[in-house]
Order: sequence, then structure tokens, then C-alpha cells
Amino acid sequence: MQESRSQLPSTDRMGMLIASVLLTFALTRFIQTPGLTLSVSLPGFYYAFPFTLSSFMTLFAAALTAAGMDWLARDHPAASEKPNREHLLLPTLTAFVIGTPLTLLAGSSAWWAGFVLGAVFLTAVCAAEYISMDSSAPAYGFARAGLTAVAYALFLILVTSLRYAGARMVLITPSIFIVAGLISLRVLHLDGTDRWDFPWAIGIGLICAQIGTGLHYWPLSPVQFGLAVTAPLYALTMLSTSLTENIPLRRAMIGPLIVMVVAWGAAVFL
Repeated sequence: MQESRSQLPSTDRMGMLIASVLLTFALTRFIQTPGLTLSVSLPGFYYAFPFTLSSFMTLFAAALTAAGMDWLARDHPAASEKPNREHLLLPTLTAFVIGTPLTLLAGSSAWWAGFVLGAVFLTAVCAAEYISMDSSAPAYGFARAGLTAVAYALFLILVTSLRYAGARMVLITPSIFIVAGLISLRVLHLDGTDRWDFPWAIGIGLICAQIGTGLHYWPLSPVQFGLAVTAPLYALTMLSTSLTENIPLRRAMIGPLIVMVVAWGAAVFL
């Protein structure tokens, strides 16, 4: 009985982590401050980025989540002296992505629904990352599947939110490249080995960024845009996993092609 309990994070530490991050997001709704506009002016190019309290608190929440997850991971029975960087990646991205739609929903009654959903996402990701620290744990397979699903959902939420906010291509393209690359890197590392597929992650990030850039000026709704960009991330990551397992290329391509057809077909008819 004690062994099964040790596979779950401390409720006290988990509670403090989640409460601290949620408090950070809650403050952005009730505190209003003037924003600061950061601008870049070059010959033939001008870009202004409004830096508000929400922007700062989102970055702060992501940093707070990384520190809190590291503190949580050090309490794991299987924790060792080696760094826990891989277990900080998805929780940090989760906190960052949560802040994007919450900023857009500020002042709307839907903010509370996003706040509760964000709390559920963050709790699930932190708990799953804690469990995944021990690949021999009975719940490891479930935690791996949950982290994979949440990772793709986070990417879809982020890309959809950026499209909904009307972000310019100069912001959307690097955001897609960085987040897609990090998500694919973490998902590919969930095979239980210490292998980091940086070439695949960089390639997947570049392809997703190129597709997002190409679709930026198309008359697509935010959901259509999100599905169209998330589909290649999922398909290419699946292809990389299959090839790593020595599955022949023709067989390995069947699943990714089905995903692309279904996702892009859904994007067309939505």
C-alpha cells in the first residue's frame, strides 16, 4: 500500500504549486495596470508588441511552475542526482499556454470556465509527469498517454488562441516553431529511454512553422487554423515514433496520412 502511494505526488506540495500558479492568473483579472508597448522599427518594417501585466504574469506563472515542478520531482522515491529537465518542460508549457486564452477571455464570464479548465490541465500534467519519473510504475503507460494527449491539446489551444487574437505572422511563426519543437521533443522522449531526438524535433518545428506561415493569410477560422497546424505535428511525431520502433516506412506512413486527411478534412468542413 505504501508503495502505491509513493507513486503519486505529495498532496501538500501539489496543492501549494497549483494554488500559487492559479493565484498568479487570478491577479491578472482583478488588477488593471497600464501596459508598455515594445516596438521594433527597421527600414520597411515596424512591429509593436503590447507588454501588459497579463503578459508578465503569464511568464511568471510559467517560471513558477518550472520551479514548483522541480521541487515536486525531488520528492519522488526514484529521484536521483541527474537533472529533471524533461519533467519540467510540459508543466511549464502548460502554464504558459493557459495564460494565452485567459488573457483573451479577460472581462468575459467564460474566463472562469477557462480558469477551471486550466487548473485541471495543470494538475493532470504535473501528476502525470511525477508518475512518469519511474518507467517501471504500473501507471506509467497511462501517464505517458495522458501527457501525449495533453501536449497536443495545448498546442491546439495555443495556435487557436493566437489566431483568434489576430497575432501577426512575425509572432505566430516563431511561436509555432518553438512550441511544436518542444512538444515533439518531449513526446518522443516519453518512450522511457534517455534519447533526445533533436533533429526530428527541429524538423517537425520547422515544418509546422512553415505550414502556419503559409496558412496565415488564408480566410480560416481560429479552429480551422489550429487543426490545420496541429495535424502535421501529431502526424510527424507519430511517424518518428514508428520509425524508431523499426516499423517499415510504408506501414509507418499509414497512420500519419490518416491523421492528416481526417484533421484537414475536419478543418475544411467546420
